[in-house]
Amino acid sequence: MNTAAHAAHHENGPNAAPGGNPEPRAEVPAPRLGRGTLLLMSVATGLSVAGNYFAQPLLDVIGRDLHLSTGTTALVVTVAQTGYGLGLLLLVPLGDLLERRRLAVVLCALTAVFLTVTASAPNAALLLTGTALTGLASVAAQVVMPFAATLSAPAERGRTIGTVMTGLLLGILLARTAAGLLAELGGWRTVYWVNAALMLLMAVLLRLRLPALRTTAGLRYPALLRSTLALFAQEPVLRWRAALGALTFAGFSVLWTALVFLLSGPAYGWQESTIGLLGLVGAAGSLAASTAGRLADRGLAHRVTGVSAFLLLGSWGLLAAGGTGGAWSLAALLAGVIVLDLAAHAVHVSNQNLVYGIRPEARNRLNSAYMTSYFVGGAVGSALTSMVWGLGGWGGVCVLGAGMAVAVVGVWGAEWLRRRTPRG
Repeated sequence: MNTAAHAAHHENGPNAAPGGNPEPRAEVPAPRLGRGTLLLMSVATGLSVAGNYFAQPLLDVIGRDLHLSTGTTALVVTVAQTGYGLGLLLLVPLGDLLERRRLAVVLCALTAVFLTVTASAPNAALLLTGTALTGLASVAAQVVMPFAATLSAPAERGRTIGTVMTGLLLGILLARTAAGLLAELGGWRTVYWVNAALMLLMAVLLRLRLPALRTTAGLRYPALLRSTLALFAQEPVLRWRAALGALTFAGFSVLWTALVFLLSGPAYGWQESTIGLLGLVGAAGSLAASTAGRLADRGLAHRVTGVSAFLLLGSWGLLAAGGTGGAWSLAALLAGVIVLDLAAHAVHVSNQNLVYGIRPEARNRLNSAYMTSYFVGGAVGSALTSMVWGLGGWGGVCVLGAGMAVAVVGVWGAEWLRRRTPRG
């Protein structure tokens, strides 16, 4: 089989139309993904999403500089999340309609432009506008992810997803640390200027290194969006994995939302810059993404999910012991953070590996559907944490997180039983 034919077969897989005329058609110059290109895609995803998290440790500084009220400053996080959510729904499915390299490059370039709007904002209106638009365009990461999965050989898809996901997770976790360090060097605007320059560089490098890839979905844009929602009804694997992803990310958000309250409170009394360094501890958990991807390539995605679900539950016991302060309490807290991050990332990569394998020609729409569910779970987790903290403090938060972990175990168990129940 020649390269073009092999690539078309690889993209369309078992869903190709009979008669030798696969629909949709895919044009992939090379069926394998080189290590340099894979590393570039991993870095690009991390830098894309990082812009949505820079503001979190800098809210107080930004508010003072622009003379904003606490409520207005808090909106910076909200509009970033809203923009990203809209991008998942409205832009990611375009990867099944438009040429993917061009879409990824344009979104990276737009992210750079919108970051400069935030960096130069003289008032709340432009700050919030730049933040929202950055969130919208930063879904370039979720276009690059299925792009990488498509370019990789089927037997290496899990490893590829794990590698790119490691870059994305490092971008999220290290954004807070980088923001604190750069803000101390040149003010809060510096981090946005630096990220804008890096995103522009990513746009150029992706244009030079990625192959052109177009999959024609045969749908107009409104029908494309409707078909994305229809996938939930059509694909049971998507439903199960979307539920697992939403619950797992909800628990992840519970932890990282409440940690700031705990560490800045009387139990620890840490400063903002020190709290930001905790992202380095969380980054250790991102290493699970690559390992989970390799295990998925060996057909172990379901087992990895099950083990990770129980680790999620156990992590909340360690985290509960870390709420009192002191050396032993801090050790338990850090261990709980690492275990929870390892387990959450392993579940996420296993989910994506299984979801991407459902229908290769609809990979971007599947990613849109899954990631929207994942994102909604995180938003719900953050919102519930704010409420529970006021009522029950760290103990209440740990009960909330453990409850979500129990739900993850329950959903995984139900899926496991369904897969082993004879049909008919």
